[in-house]
Amino acid sequence: MSDAAAILRLANVESAYGPVRALRGVSLAVPEGAIVTVLGANGAGKTTILKGSILFRGEPIHKRDPTWIVRRGICHVPEGREVFPLLSVHDNLVMGAYTRDDRDQVARDLEAVYGYFPMLRERSRQEAGQLSGGQQQMLAISRALMGRPELMLLDEPSLGLSPKLTREIFEIIVRINRERGTTILLVEQNANVALSVASFGYVLEVGRIVMEDTCERLLQKEDVKEFYLGMKEAGVRGTRRWKKRKTWR
Repeated sequence: MSDAAAILRLANVESAYGPVRALRGVSLAVPEGAIVTVLGANGAGKTTILKGSILFRGEPIHKRDPTWIVRRGICHVPEGREVFPLLSVHDNLVMGAYTRDDRDQVARDLEAVYGYFPMLRERSRQEAGQLSGGQQQMLAISRALMGRPELMLLDEPSLGLSPKLTREIFEIIVRINRERGTTILLVEQNANVALSVASFGYVLEVGRIVMEDTCERLLQKEDVKEFYLGMKEAGVRGTRRWKKRKTWR
């Protein structure tokens, strides 16, 4: 993908946990207004990407204060939701607007997120820790929206959710992108749903990008079909998965 109009760009990002290299020269670009996905199995390094050195609108943001980053227009919805369990749903949402100066607009934005997730209005006085996993995911996304982000980083939003809830949440993610113009980088293990909503995708394996293309073309690639979508040609159904060699190796 050409990164000329990228709102977010990573260039040769390297990262390690002690002696273990998590990322090996990862580069990617996210065009403004798009949904871009990064696919990979557990341990591939997907979450680490969101903690690496990045450029936002051409400006490096690593080593910046988190408040500055949020005010600049970036919000992160972490893996595992990480809501404030003892605060109410309402107070969690208001915390999402903590860095904003236009306090008079917060109530209007609160109504907007309730429009996306009406359940949150019904449970606005309930402690967030009492919500189900799917409800907490809705809350985590809505809390990020309260920061009025230009770019939203979504880390495994389908984790632990039923197929029905996953569909509902991804429908809202698409609506947020289309109605608000929010750029979205979607880090996801569920390739089926990720490729269905994103326009461009990267496949990350063992800390490096091994494939990148439009999602339409990725859906047609045999390696993606077999190793991420669980689809096999009839002639290889009896072949053990670990014996099948990936063409990107």
